[in-house]
Amino acid sequence: MTARILIDAARELSAAVDALPFAPPVTHVYNPLDYAWEVHQRYLERYGDGRRRVVFVGMNPGPFGMAQIGVPFGEIASARDWLGLEGPVGQPLIVNPKRPVEGFACARSEVSGQRLWGLFRARYGAPEAFFAEHFVANYCPLVFFEGGRNLTPDKLPVAEQRPLLAACDAHLRILVGALQPEWVIGIGNWAEKRASEALAGLPGVKFGRVLHPSPASPAANRGWAEAATRQLTELGVWRS
Repeated sequence: MTARILIDAARELSAAVDALPFAPPVTHVYNPLDYAWEVHQRYLERYGDGRRRVVFVGMNPGPFGMAQIGVPFGEIASARDWLGLEGPVGQPLIVNPKRPVEGFACARSEVSGQRLWGLFRARYGAPEAFFAEHFVANYCPLVFFEGGRNLTPDKLPVAEQRPLLAACDAHLRILVGALQPEWVIGIGNWAEKRASEALAGLPGVKFGRVLHPSPASPAANRGWAEAATRQLTELGVWRS
């Protein structure tokens, strides 16, 4: 079963990145594949079985999304009410008091996830219709903080990035090898770059990207769903 391959690969990735050290300015590192594993496993079991024509790849978890519940781009309402995912969520080994983990009780909305899943819901209606051809994953499972500030993996020193990227590359190759997509779409430039490098030479895979839905992006704030739909249509991933 494809889902079983993804579950085993996620466990291996979690163990690999847990062993990596990170120095200041990183103050806290969260691994939701650990403390939110039960919900993440449910996501893979429900939506990761069988081939997928398109795999969307994000950068890493947001502080109010996957960091809270273990679901990629896991805006709480979308994950609970549309994807139908619930479950217990534990705590990171060392909690950042400025970014507590509250699980499904988190009242903050992950805007990126709200936009991403909102587009898929508007276009496909039921999650089963979307996941019949698509899958959503994050390249890196870790969340990095400098106090209350979110640090993305591309901001880490090269010496710290190298083993992290190696582990994430290996995991992405297993995931894509299992799902056998025609398209791998990076959500943002960095995710596309990482995916194209990790999967270089893999036959039959085409690459593209969509604008990242982050509220930090002025372009995304001017109509992300329309921009992403246009990009996917121009690539030929979606029909107009």
